[in-house]
Amino acid sequence: MPRSRSSPGTERRLAAQRSGGRGEALAALFLQMRFYRIRDRRFKTPVGEIDLVAEKGDAIVFVEVKTRLRPGDEAMALEAVNRARIVRAAQYWLARHPAENGRDFRFDVIFLAPRRWPRHLINAFPAF
Repeated sequence: MPRSRSSPGTERRLAAQRSGGRGEALAALFLQMRFYRIRDRRFKTPVGEIDLVAEKGDAIVFVEVKTRLRPGDEAMALEAVNRARIVRAAQYWLARHPAENGRDFRFDVIFLAPRRWPRHLINAFPAF
C-alpha cells in the first residue's frame, strides 16, 4: 500500500512529537536515577500539558522537558517555556489530586541536547 502524502509541516510536527517523546522518556530515566518517583507523563489538561510530574521527598515537581539540537540554545529554550500554561496545568493536576494539597511543589526544566548529559534546572521559575 503506498504511503499517503502529507504536508511537510505535518511530517515536521510528527518528527518533533517523536523527538519530544524520546526526550521525555530520557528525562524520566534521568530523574529516576536521582531517586525521583515519576507520577505522570504527558499529563494533558484543558489548559495545557505537563511533560512530567515527579516527586522527591516532600515535593511535587512539575517538569518541562526541552530538547534542542545545540546545547547553547538553553537560554532561548527557557524563554520559550510558557510558564503561565504550565502553572495552570499544575493547578489542574493539584485539583485532581487533593491528597497532595499542602505539599511543597516546584517547577523544573530539563534541557536535552545530543551527546550531552541532561541539564536539570531545579526551581526554574516561580508559580507567580
